[in-house]
Amino acid sequence: MAFVVVLTGGIGSGKTAVSDQLQQLGAEIVDTDIIARELTGAGGAAMPHIVARFGVDVLAPDGSLDRARMRARAFGESQVKGDLEAILHPMIRARAAEMVAAASRPYVVLVVPLLLETGAYRDIADRILVVDCPESVQIERTMARSQLSRTEVERILAAQTTREARLAIADDVIENDAGLDSLAKNVGRLHERYLELAQAKRSNPQRAE
Repeated sequence: MAFVVVLTGGIGSGKTAVSDQLQQLGAEIVDTDIIARELTGAGGAAMPHIVARFGVDVLAPDGSLDRARMRARAFGESQVKGDLEAILHPMIRARAAEMVAAASRPYVVLVVPLLLETGAYRDIADRILVVDCPESVQIERTMARSQLSRTEVERILAAQTTREARLAIADDVIENDAGLDSLAKNVGRLHERYLELAQAKRSNPQRAE
């Protein structure tokens, strides 16, 4: 099996910036958010199940999931969130496993924003990489890219696991609050380390660490 780095971090921490840089350096990227968007796009495999559970009101005009409406319902009703996750999470895990198994690059970066919340993927992780930054930076970045209000972003943060809990499970941490040049240097060092660990696993799968 491939050497797998599970990458996680809170909203606005810079997970995509890190995964993009690792991809450019040669890692294989499997992003569970991208898989989720494919499953919930027009004609996506999850859409018949979602419509059967929640009705056509959650459809956008093109037949994809209306993410804003679904998000509002999920935050307002805990049962809605649980039911949506029960539909999506097994499908996402199955597709991610297929993509990891098919990977051909030296190692795989499996991007799982809600790693602790889902309770999955840690069994296949050789390393857990947490992208971290202060909460104030998370809020500003998320507001800038999504046009969400501060209140909406704070509500999302409150629903996610704490920064401390993510750091507690990390094998590696990327601090992403000092600009792209600093980020690139830190990512480059980690990439070299992951190449070494991946080679060790290929050479002796039982002893790579």
